[in-house]
Amino acid sequence: MMDWTDRFDRYFLRLITRRSLLYTEMITTGALLHGDADRFLAFDPSEHPVACQLGGSSPADLAKAATMVEAVGYDEVNLNVGCPSDRVQNGQFGACLMAEPELVRDCVAAMRDAVSIPVTVKSRIGINGRDSYEALVHFIDTVAQGGCDTFIVHARIAILEGLSPKQNREIPPLQYETVHRLKRDFPALSISLNGGVQSLEAALPHLSVLDGVMIGRAAYQDPYCLAQADSLIFGDASDQQISRRHVVRMMLPYIETQLSEGVALHHITRHILGLFNGLPGARRWRRFLSENAYGSHSGPEVVQQALALVPEEDVGAVLA
Repeated sequence: MMDWTDRFDRYFLRLITRRSLLYTEMITTGALLHGDADRFLAFDPSEHPVACQLGGSSPADLAKAATMVEAVGYDEVNLNVGCPSDRVQNGQFGACLMAEPELVRDCVAAMRDAVSIPVTVKSRIGINGRDSYEALVHFIDTVAQGGCDTFIVHARIAILEGLSPKQNREIPPLQYETVHRLKRDFPALSISLNGGVQSLEAALPHLSVLDGVMIGRAAYQDPYCLAQADSLIFGDASDQQISRRHVVRMMLPYIETQLSEGVALHHITRHILGLFNGLPGARRWRRFLSENAYGSHSGPEVVQQALALVPEEDVGAVLA
């Protein structure tokens, strides 16, 4: 979710679901150790629970970065061993690390020694050349020896040559049963599923077997799909579901504060374009924001004007 789940998006999503665990974009160890760490690690306290996802392959650097993550208050640090992009591979991290389970084990162990918050791993079910179930079992078993007890597993292999990141999300077939089998074979570990889950309803059958389900792009394109997560998944009272219009109203003070700190409006509004997906006025909402949020003096009034283009009916909403 590079360039997607930034702090503006996470603040917005937290208004929709109070209980779901949110993840940052993947942040490289180099960016934290040699770049503007304050900017990369910034988050609003309302985002809790929130996990910081790191990319790297040096145990020492990951330990230092994890210490920084814990110091600013994140609830979890996650090591990405699933991203297949060329840029990530050239940095010798991401999915290519699935070929080096002992190194991943050492990275996890170094991070575990450095912090007290949970250290988790996000992976694929394999990579080309190492795509057997036996190889996956060896990877999970080896990394668990480093102290990781939580794995988020994308149910596709990653093909590291010849496919783009987008193609790697679509061409290798989903193998949900492989992830289910992992849970049966490693009952003491927390195993969550990632990949291709388009709704909360689609997540429910997996949750009867697994410990969690990660919803990424579907939630970004239709963020209001998470509005029932607190009641449907976590068992909270169903009358606490927030309406889309109320989400927008609650965003306005945040937008005003961010603009006063020099943030451009479109950096925030690009994340809320899909809020009214499937409802009358959704296209007008998206178009108005897309056409008017880029002005140098654009402010919260742009969002209010866009909201006025959406009919008052807010299907399924409880709080007005």
